[in-house]
Amino acid sequence: MAELIQILVSGLAAGSIYALAAVGFTLLWQASQTINFAQGEFVMLPAFFVLVGMNFLGLALWPAVFFALILSLLILGLAFKKLIVEPMLPHGTLPLVIATIALGLLMKESVKEFYGATAQPFPAVFPQKVYNVLGASVSVQDIGNLLVSMLAILGLQLFLSRTRTGRCMQASAQNPQVAEILGVDVKKMVLYTFLINAALATIASVLISPVYLAKFSNGETLGLVAFIAAIVGGFNQIRGALVGGLLIGVIDNLSAVYISAQYRSAVPMLLLIAIILFRPQGLLGTPEGRSV
Repeated sequence: MAELIQILVSGLAAGSIYALAAVGFTLLWQASQTINFAQGEFVMLPAFFVLVGMNFLGLALWPAVFFALILSLLILGLAFKKLIVEPMLPHGTLPLVIATIALGLLMKESVKEFYGATAQPFPAVFPQKVYNVLGASVSVQDIGNLLVSMLAILGLQLFLSRTRTGRCMQASAQNPQVAEILGVDVKKMVLYTFLINAALATIASVLISPVYLAKFSNGETLGLVAFIAAIVGGFNQIRGALVGGLLIGVIDNLSAVYISAQYRSAVPMLLLIAIILFRPQGLLGTPEGRSV
């Protein structure tokens, strides 16, 4: 029982971070029909922004995190939309997908060249303490990661549903033509979505880097897992991305302990195949009909 509690808590903590990245997939798809295959690198890069702030600018941890957030909003939010998405989107989905894949490779190789291939230690955000809960060892870091991630997603949900700007963003995502007729600045709403995605990526990066260290290749696994989580939960629903991320995190840990650590990555893939075959809209997603 104690082992199961420990596995579940650790899985939920990791899954909540996957959910942050998966929500980014969902937001960009809803706002602009953009599938960002550089999303994993979007989560990898802010950790190095923090390290640059600390090691080169002499900032303390939290000022460095704020510095990383500003850079992420400018580069991963504003510049990504203006320089990649807007020029490529009129040419269709496939050229945009190829562009995001190329962007991910560029980001990964740039970090490798600048910081090297060696994993860099990242300062802990939470105290490195472990408590005994019903015989299970539960770390403050896992609980902190889970709480911060859940609060971020809950805050996003409340923002979208309870504020005028959030409702305008939803209207722009559902029917941009009608929203524009009603006086909504659709371009501004879409920009807000890209900025929110950059902020979520920064939060995920700061939370996961103390666990996995800061490494140029972290985005490969993070991007794939987040993409699977978004599809499993429902690509057009934020709550679906949340459920998908938590589910993948728990299944990953359970399979590593009770099946085999060597094949742990295969289990989420099997779940993905099952979802595509039997419920292609995802667990909580809704079917979408598009004219072609």
